[in-house]
Amino acid sequence: MIGPDGKREEIPLLVYRAVEHVLKAMRAGQAVKVVPLRPELPIDEAAHAIGMRSDDLRKHVAAGDIPFRSSEYVDWVRLADVIKWDNERRARRRAILDEMLADDLEDDGE
Repeated sequence: MIGPDGKREEIPLLVYRAVEHVLKAMRAGQAVKVVPLRPELPIDEAAHAIGMRSDDLRKHVAAGDIPFRSSEYVDWVRLADVIKWDNERRARRRAILDEMLADDLEDDGE
């Protein structure tokens, strides 16, 4: 990375990708908010981090889709587990939609 003062600094690949994502969003006229998160979050905060309703994420946690631990008042999930689960869920959804689209294209070609 090269700063406005010309200073060069090596950054990890994941940081570079995050900066690319921020730049892309800003160029598209979107607002960007960067918030550091703890590695372990209450379910409500984890749901917010992935843009899901808390009740929906709680159902998946209760079904055993995402590991959790409970303290006296809070159920905790690891953010990495939630992000992995969310990415897999989105990939499954995309695959289903792609399959449906392919079926429609085949039907149109008959």
